[in-house]
Amino acid sequence: MVQVNGFGSNTMETRNELRLAIPSDGALYEPTNEFLRASGMPNKRISARGYTGKITTVDGVSTLFQRASDIPGKVEDGTADCGIVGLDRFLEYHQEGGDSLVVIEDLRFGACELALAVPETWLDVTTTADLGDLALEFRERGREMRVATKYPRLTQRFLFSKDINYLTLIPSSGTLEVAPAIGQADLIADVTATGTTLRENRLKTLVDGTILTSQSCLIVNRRSLANAGTKLAQIKAILERAEGYLRSQDYCSLAANVQGPSQEAVATRILDRRDISGVEGPTIAPVYSAEGGDWYSVTVLVEKARVLDAVEHMRQFGGTGITVTQPSYLFLDKCQAYQRLTAAVSGID
Repeated sequence: MVQVNGFGSNTMETRNELRLAIPSDGALYEPTNEFLRASGMPNKRISARGYTGKITTVDGVSTLFQRASDIPGKVEDGTADCGIVGLDRFLEYHQEGGDSLVVIEDLRFGACELALAVPETWLDVTTTADLGDLALEFRERGREMRVATKYPRLTQRFLFSKDINYLTLIPSSGTLEVAPAIGQADLIADVTATGTTLRENRLKTLVDGTILTSQSCLIVNRRSLANAGTKLAQIKAILERAEGYLRSQDYCSLAANVQGPSQEAVATRILDRRDISGVEGPTIAPVYSAEGGDWYSVTVLVEKARVLDAVEHMRQFGGTGITVTQPSYLFLDKCQAYQRLTAAVSGID
């Protein structure tokens, strides 16, 4: 056994395995594992106290349990080939010109906002323009406004874009909401999902104080995958499942039995409503009814929001036995995430 960046593993296995870094705790731990399970990639932890696991449905894929704040760095330096992390974390720690990149920007969990929050007692401060005026007042009094945050790079970039230049950033890894109350900072920049914790600590967000809208994303190291044929096949399997699952969540498959003089006549009726007649169009096949008559089985793929419209449309020309199912996956002619990856790795030695 050898140690590779702190992980004990067999040398040959490490060379061939694709390593996926996922959060070991915190708000993204359970949603990440649920996403992997729902998309057909259940993660089996090797031991309750261990920091490694296996994707049981894709050969040669191991998981590394890491702190969310460490995942961007682990992917960037190649300790992990890919990872699931909040977009906010990735953008904060991403190195310009580095090897890591986002291939699926929205995994549809972990939604939050990185936002400025000021004390409720600052009644006249509701916008970043007000905050800029206050920063000047602080400077005139002999000190700079202090901002506590876990995201100093993103926060500074945002404040500078608003022409708020007189400030002191206080990097912090602790509970930020109490910072103004205990005198550690004057305001904070932190992530919030509902705003409840901010309100409980008598803080408020600014009208235009959202620094970033974030959610979980899937990132990869393009260099570690560039010339690794086995790993490219493994990451393609992961991207196909993830992308196919995410796309399927927007659609339902609707099937009905419809009577008509011919398949063409039934198709014409359905295509009267192009918005609910399927992604490419309806699939129509004859039904061999014991009672006789010209019956056809019609299947269409429609957006979830339009399901009831599609049901009513079928009913208008005698549709019956209507069933609606949720597809597990919806694949297009190409995996878009994999196309982004292959474009990024082309030309790398």
